[in-house]
Amino acid sequence: MSLYFTKSHEWADVDGDIAAVGITDYAAGELGDVVYVELPEVGSAVKAGEKLCEVESVKAASEIFSPVGGVITEVNSELEDAPELINSDAMAAWICKIKIDGLNADLMDEAAYKAGL
Repeated sequence: MSLYFTKSHEWADVDGDIAAVGITDYAAGELGDVVYVELPEVGSAVKAGEKLCEVESVKAASEIFSPVGGVITEVNSELEDAPELINSDAMAAWICKIKIDGLNADLMDEAAYKAGL
């Protein structure tokens, strides 16, 4: 498994050709209390770097961009009833899983990501 990060504070945990995707603890902290997650549609295609979904908090709505390209195979339906899971552990509260056909060229490892915060 390999963990990658984007400059816009998304993460991708890649295992073979499947990536679990979410937002970082930093992004969750900046958003504040998450009250709604617009989950992407299973079966839809997404390109690396393009809008994946939206997360709404008490402060604002924020677009989430996909760190990988491919087809969405699964969504974390727990977030529909408990979007606050993102605040309690953003690195565990994945938004969706994507069958990968490409990685964003700007992906960083954890050390590079943390160095840029």
